[in-house]
Amino acid sequence: MKVVLRNPTRELEFDGPLEVSVLLQRLDLHREAHLVIEDGTLVPNDKVLGNDAVVEVRSVISGGSP
Repeated sequence: MKVVLRNPTRELEFDGPLEVSVLLQRLDLHREAHLVIEDGTLVPNDKVLGNDAVVEVRSVISGGSP
């Protein structure tokens, strides 16, 4: 599977199938701080991503004025 990461932008390859939670563990990323997107849709922790999946991992950003 192809994984696109932001900040800095880079692409990694992983063998699937793989659950989202396992993918994030392998990337050493916390689920609470990252979104996993496949085909424009947020995917849950227990979703199994196939070997041919293309996913994007983005950091959750919050902010703004009160």
